[in-house]
Amino acid sequence: MNAPESPSLDRSLVLIGLMGAGKSAVGRRLAILLGCPFKDADAEIEAAAGCSVADFFARFGEAAFREGERKVMIRLLEGPPLVLAAGGGAFMDPETRAAIKSRAISIWLKADLDLLYGRTKGRGHRPLLNTGDPKATLARLMAERYPVYAEADITVDSNSESADATAKRVKAALDEHRMRTVPA
Repeated sequence: MNAPESPSLDRSLVLIGLMGAGKSAVGRRLAILLGCPFKDADAEIEAAAGCSVADFFARFGEAAFREGERKVMIRLLEGPPLVLAAGGGAFMDPETRAAIKSRAISIWLKADLDLLYGRTKGRGHRPLLNTGDPKATLARLMAERYPVYAEADITVDSNSESADATAKRVKAALDEHRMRTVPA
């Protein structure tokens, strides 16, 4: 990737979307493009909890995970601006969503079912996909979450192109967003 083309961020960027949309891979590359730090919320949660997300889900359940996720997300958003890859369910929590809206620019990486399924099948670290029919679970999550994800400040289609190419498209969408929201 090339050197940063944008000035430092004045607000954090939070990538949202379902598992497999590319939030972590694109986020890492976007942070390089912008010359700012990158954090993955799931990795930060694992460090805080001392166990994997899958283990946390198994031991304490989804409600406890979402509470911990909210605390970690808010802590990260209270710090210096960064690119943050949120967990797939983070934006669904009203308090977390409000914190993102007040402190960051949200970017939805929107992907279709076949792409998400192809990127997640056979990977055991996704607790919500470890039971039943993973493709049906993804379809259900899309139906539940996409209307809420649509509240994001920016939407970028995630497709089968490279994470580098998607990061460049996200940066272009961010630049366009900044142009539209700059006070006159």
